[in-house]
Amino acid sequence: MAQFAFLYRGGDPMPASPAQMQQRMEKWLAWFKDLADKGHIKDRGVPLDRSGAVVTRGPKHAITDGPYAEKDLVIGLTVVEARDLAHASELSLPCPIFEQGGCVEVRPILTL
Repeated sequence: MAQFAFLYRGGDPMPASPAQMQQRMEKWLAWFKDLADKGHIKDRGVPLDRSGAVVTRGPKHAITDGPYAEKDLVIGLTVVEARDLAHASELSLPCPIFEQGGCVEVRPILTL
């Protein structure tokens, strides 16, 4: 088995009402529970705030506001274990972020 990172990108901002937020969280928790019950979760990860900074290094170092709204923001990550990239991609299909207009980027984790 190999490890993969699920990077959650985009999606609608936080819901307007506490009830909607509760429904959204219940879907995420149910999906995480299903993955954990099947032995795929290695690190449930964390949600990320939409603010931050972009740091570049070169002749002129720069720290700028970002990430930028015009790009897909990474809003969270999870580490899962799967047979291969195809299996990891299949595990991501029930993710609630798709209902919110977002996507899951599935990336293999390098073992050094």
